[in-house]
Amino acid sequence: MHDHLQCGRFRLSLERPLVMGIVNVTPDSFSDGNVHFRADQAVAHARLLVEEGADLLDIGGESTRPGAQAVPADEELRRILPVIEALRDCGVPLSVDTCKPDVMRAALAAGADMINDIGGFSAPGAVQAVADADCALCLMHMRGEPRTMQDAPAYQDVVAEVHDYLNQGAQRLRRAGIDADRIVLDPGFGFGKTAAHNYTLLRDLPQAVGREYPSLLGLSRKSMIGAVTGRPASRRLGGSVAAALAGAIRGAHILRVHDVADTVDALRVWSAVEQGVRA
Repeated sequence: MHDHLQCGRFRLSLERPLVMGIVNVTPDSFSDGNVHFRADQAVAHARLLVEEGADLLDIGGESTRPGAQAVPADEELRRILPVIEALRDCGVPLSVDTCKPDVMRAALAAGADMINDIGGFSAPGAVQAVADADCALCLMHMRGEPRTMQDAPAYQDVVAEVHDYLNQGAQRLRRAGIDADRIVLDPGFGFGKTAAHNYTLLRDLPQAVGREYPSLLGLSRKSMIGAVTGRPASRRLGGSVAAALAGAIRGAHILRVHDVADTVDALRVWSAVEQGVRA
């Protein structure tokens, strides 16, 4: 595996886990819907996340929570393009969370450095939309699609099946001429998986993702945290930080989170335990 990620205008070191701050420009996201829906609110929130230590920002204009309804490409672009343009010079890479090739192209033209696709670049034209750019590509595993993915998901061996999907997807990108140092893999916690599936994947993360490409984990505030703590999405900070640390201990490279400052603090303390503090 490469020691860096080619991410548009940036070349990111993978020496330590990176923290990706979530910027939802949607009225219906599961944990912060409508809080940052206006572009100016989203931009202000994003700048705060950078101050708190975010290494990347992930901008999304379409909710992917279970049961979410699809959003037309023009509406998605209307939401995210002003945010990308306002944050282009904020100092950290901008990821755009989309599965639509038209949105990918427009986002890259506006200055995005990474495309984060829950559909695994499987939509017709998706690979072609990103192949000739120098953006990073996050390929995620999902069983089904957001409207139906939590309708009794079943696997024979969730770790092996997720691994095979991600490996085959990465090979598909490589065959399209995409360099290996642009590819990131995400096992897709909560996307067509029960809580038991999610915790099995987290426990066996190296086997689920493999060792050829870096991994991105989205665990923050998800129902798998609520399943263990019994808390609603607004009160899952402690559980989310614990899950992020569990991922980091197992070799995760990028942690996609709502609560940047707390996650950064936890990673710094973990690093101090493991590596010591300079006198």
